[in-house]
Amino acid sequence: MSTMQIDRLLDTVVKQDASDLHIVVGRKPTLRLNGNLRNLDTKVLDPDDCVALMKSITPERNQQELQEVGGTDFGFAYGDAARFRVSVFRQRGNLSMVLRLIPNEFLTFDQIGLPPICKELIRRPRGLFVVTGPTGSGKTTSLATMIDYINQNFDRHIVTVEDPIEYYHTHKSSVVNQREVGADVPSFSEALRRVLRSDPDVILVGEMRDLETIESAIRAAETGHLVFATLHTTGAAGTINRIIDAFPTNQQAQVRVQLSTSLVAVLSQVLLARTDKPGRVASYEFLVVTPAISNLIRENKTFRIDSAIQTGRKYGMQLLDDNLFSLYEQGMISAEDMVDKSRDPGEITNRVHRAGKTVGRTELDLEGEE
Repeated sequence: MSTMQIDRLLDTVVKQDASDLHIVVGRKPTLRLNGNLRNLDTKVLDPDDCVALMKSITPERNQQELQEVGGTDFGFAYGDAARFRVSVFRQRGNLSMVLRLIPNEFLTFDQIGLPPICKELIRRPRGLFVVTGPTGSGKTTSLATMIDYINQNFDRHIVTVEDPIEYYHTHKSSVVNQREVGADVPSFSEALRRVLRSDPDVILVGEMRDLETIESAIRAAETGHLVFATLHTTGAAGTINRIIDAFPTNQQAQVRVQLSTSLVAVLSQVLLARTDKPGRVASYEFLVVTPAISNLIRENKTFRIDSAIQTGRKYGMQLLDDNLFSLYEQGMISAEDMVDKSRDPGEITNRVHRAGKTVGRTELDLEGEE
């Protein structure tokens, strides 16, 4: 099997605009299209195929890491057509690969449906802006869009720390330095320790994985930088609790105070398959830290944040379930998908019933009708 083969597979991914390509022993190469897996019409892959495909694109350094720890991640450019983020790992003694397509064009705020107020918030000179959601919910794309907006419209020094680098940014009005963990710097925490010496205005932290990274991100926001970071949480209130809970109990009161002054916004998102046309649509929960919300964080009353979001609509705030329901009412997503992705499935199911519709008819519904 030649490298020609991987090119053909990658061409197919780009042409069909699939989000991922799965290479696994014992099955045909598989695409993820609009959230669903589809086999390609080729031969079933054997162990040698997977090794050959892996070797054709994996840098020496990463092949070494694969040998040593059983897995590796890297990004690579496929000509001018696209970039891919690749994850290679061992399973049941064989190699598997997953290639995630990273588009070359940046999307606009309108295209991805980001709340317009985001533009106002990212003009700020300092603060922590957290983007959350499950893996594959489009966090990277939302962040790239916001970084690109700053890059186009303001003269800033933007430093990103990524693992691996996904979207490539060129210098526009701003200067952009992108550091890759593993290639340019050994770890997130090491990069963040050094980043403050490089005169940055805007810092993208990638993932807040550990206490040290969270501390560095908050410190950077406090010292006059705009910091973007991600977490795998759902919902704004949950994200704030998760950050605070990462700290030892005796530090939590102080962290609440720090967060109440440095946190700017929490954008929480999920991606859903569209029912009205091919493609996917993002649904958002958005929290803007107003003085009132700042007080709730400081006083450890995060349980009241959800109702504060509902009353904060004039600031562009919205709850995930309200946004999901409006997408459903517009006929863009299915009721089942909405319930799966919602934060309160019971309540959103009741809303569907109150609107006189049903969600994936179950025995219970039928019993209730007799």
